[in-house]
Amino acid sequence: MATPEKKTPKLGLIVGNRGFFPDHLAAEGRADMLRVLQAAGVEVVALTPEDSKFGAIETFAEARRCADLFKQHKDTIDGVIVTLPNFGDERAIADAMRLSGLNVPVLIQATPDTPGKMLISDRRDSFCGKMSACNNLMQYRIPYSLTTLHTESPDSPEFTKDLQWFLGVTRVVRGLRGLRIGAIGARPQAFNTVRYSEKLLENNGISVITIDLSEILGRIERMKDDDPAAVGKLNAIKAYVSTNDVPASSLMKMAKLGAVVDGWMSETETAISAVQCWTSLEEYFGVVPCTVMSMMSNDLMSSACEVDIAGVVGMHALRMASETPSALLDWNNNYGEDPNKAVCFHCSNLPKHFFQDVRMDFQEIIAGTVGKFNTFGTCVGRVKAAPMSYARISTDDSAGRIRGYVGDGRFTDDTLETFGGAGVVEIPRLQDLLRYICEKGFEHHTAANLAPVSNIVYEATTKYLGWEMYWHKQ
Repeated sequence: MATPEKKTPKLGLIVGNRGFFPDHLAAEGRADMLRVLQAAGVEVVALTPEDSKFGAIETFAEARRCADLFKQHKDTIDGVIVTLPNFGDERAIADAMRLSGLNVPVLIQATPDTPGKMLISDRRDSFCGKMSACNNLMQYRIPYSLTTLHTESPDSPEFTKDLQWFLGVTRVVRGLRGLRIGAIGARPQAFNTVRYSEKLLENNGISVITIDLSEILGRIERMKDDDPAAVGKLNAIKAYVSTNDVPASSLMKMAKLGAVVDGWMSETETAISAVQCWTSLEEYFGVVPCTVMSMMSNDLMSSACEVDIAGVVGMHALRMASETPSALLDWNNNYGEDPNKAVCFHCSNLPKHFFQDVRMDFQEIIAGTVGKFNTFGTCVGRVKAAPMSYARISTDDSAGRIRGYVGDGRFTDDTLETFGGAGVVEIPRLQDLLRYICEKGFEHHTAANLAPVSNIVYEATTKYLGWEMYWHKQ
């Protein structure tokens, strides 16, 4: 299955203007913002000076013109930047957004005044105009995001950082709206913690496409060893991870499993997956699916074990924010007496991206029940030291809502002797987070990503998706 192509971001641009402020600033501000966005690899949809005065908006007619332009690109615009080179007409900005019908993230940027240029010919008043623009968007019930500083020049380091943050927000919102998840098999009987509401997800634009494990195994049974899909997947597995001492028959089973899952996901146009494992695949097929799932996650098609659908939504949100692979981990053990450290662990299907070293082996826990020969396919190794973020998404059926938590921490290089895929994580005020998880009844699984992107996921899910999220700030 092909790795998802990286999409060129496309942003709508609204340039605010107000006639009794220096309107030459609107022309300069539009040019500055276009230059910055294009240098960042962003495709821009904006009025031109032929469409309106300086390509900015001030009147209702100009707002409608801008809205009509945005409508032409409605299916491809990821977000909108409102730039205020001067005070700007706050109503025109709100009208343009309302008339466009766009339901995308909006970032409000205001250009700062310069102390030596405060006379009538050059004074911006964007500092004040930003408040009016935000006030009107709030009245129109149009959600919006803010830059870190109240005023920032388009070419400043602060705006460069905020732009990348905002692009992350747009990726998360677009990646979660209309998401199709493959649920492969049934929830393991012993894992009540991964229960979820398919209807609540559907109400939020996320569809779950199911297939019984028997259908997967039936397709595998019909696949010959020399099937091109099986051969290709076998070669990919051997190139992906060290398979020394793993029986050839087990590798072929993994290859067929991977080929069948790839084919089914392509047929159903599912982007991510959650797979039944414990212990049906081991008992009745003879391998664990960990390596196959690890490869999918490493290729940015997140895959969670134990059919944890809500868990893989968290993985996908982090993956869209960072554009790097995510994993699903257990909050598993304390680490000595340090209250801010814990061991995060899985058996494991962690993507190779997470490991400082990795090899394929058998699954030691399940082997005690079904035998070592039936449990080859785990990815064993130590998680590398790196900054990280974590997220848990959950469907609260009794309240009829989606909720969750996010935060940042870091994987450390502390000594750890164990099996599976594991790492020591350090999180400020970890005990407060653990208390919150337990008091609110969250699951023992958490999604993780080797990038500090919790602020992106929090902004996207709370402001633009309306989910109830807790941000565990450092």
